[in-house]
Amino acid sequence: MIDFKRCNLESLLSHKTMYYDKIDFTIIKRSWEIIEQKIKTPFVIHIVGTNGKGSTGRFLSHYLNKIGKNVLHYSSPHIKRFNERIWINGEDISDLKLEESHKILQNILDLDLLEKLTYFEYTTLLALFNSSDKDYLVLEAGLGGEFDGTNVIFNDLTLITTIDLDHMNFLGNTIKDISYTKMRACDSNMILGHQVHKEVLIHAQTLANERNYNLFEIKDFEFLKNYKDLNFVAYLLKNLDLCLASLVYLKIDIDLSIFKSIKLHGRFERIEPNIIIDVGHNPLAAKEIKNNFNHKKIILVYNSYADKDYTEVLKILKPIIKEVQILEINDSRMADINDLIKVCNNYNIIVSKFKKNSKNENYLVFGSFLVVERFLEIYER
Repeated sequence: MIDFKRCNLESLLSHKTMYYDKIDFTIIKRSWEIIEQKIKTPFVIHIVGTNGKGSTGRFLSHYLNKIGKNVLHYSSPHIKRFNERIWINGEDISDLKLEESHKILQNILDLDLLEKLTYFEYTTLLALFNSSDKDYLVLEAGLGGEFDGTNVIFNDLTLITTIDLDHMNFLGNTIKDISYTKMRACDSNMILGHQVHKEVLIHAQTLANERNYNLFEIKDFEFLKNYKDLNFVAYLLKNLDLCLASLVYLKIDIDLSIFKSIKLHGRFERIEPNIIIDVGHNPLAAKEIKNNFNHKKIILVYNSYADKDYTEVLKILKPIIKEVQILEINDSRMADINDLIKVCNNYNIIVSKFKKNSKNENYLVFGSFLVVERFLEIYER
């Protein structure tokens, strides 16, 4: 039996629940009530939505840091190292800082809380603790909104990225249900990013009226949109729009050249002339990705969580697929490979198992953070 009061961070997290059917928000709420007495909280920018949270948050955090602000960006999941989740002023948090923070939380939290906090909740608390005395905390929600672990702290501004059908077992079966669940995380003012469903704006307006906070849209802000010198694909530019709107809201001058030095790992990232990796994993991401290939044929290195709509993803990507190569991943959450093969056969897509990439083919690695992580493990050997 692990001693949650004495073990190191790696041991504690290895015994934490990462995936669950029910969320008991009272556990992290009680934990946060203890922690917040020990720190000075910054200006909190909460980012919720289905797609684009990570890149929007990194755009914003990068800019704030480059103009001299002290900023922490919390995101999830990570691609290679856990430290990626807590980014402070341009660097992933160090192992030493993580362990020091962990020891403090062990000392101030009751054993009952340490035992019951989930993996995501505990890592969220580590991020919140390390945000003390920062100018800004850019806080990316997990899969939810209202009862997401990140929602324990009061947010001064909420950014809503594109909302679509995803995580329906938690969030609801309709755009209305999902919109309300995510946007009820807002505590103050909200900026609504680009949407594919017009009804999201209606739901946002209803919530804003009910809760008496200000709702802004991208079109409410005037900012320079001359992106010709920025080498970002279209879907990233949509997320950049939301970032720029928030800078205008914060009354911060915009210098687009600052974004030239940003690195967005796993977001349409070209790691070789013939290899692009992207952590997208749902139909909305697939649509955005397809538009950037202009019918150029690629080999899709793919796998999917069983609860994702991989049938629709493959249908969307079919026009650009030369062949699907399934990346084997030893994880109980992944879809049955035979089911993926069946879908490919139904769409008349050539399918095989991925073994090794070739310099003579063009590849898109797509399907989730886990797919990209596994591919990079093979690629970097």
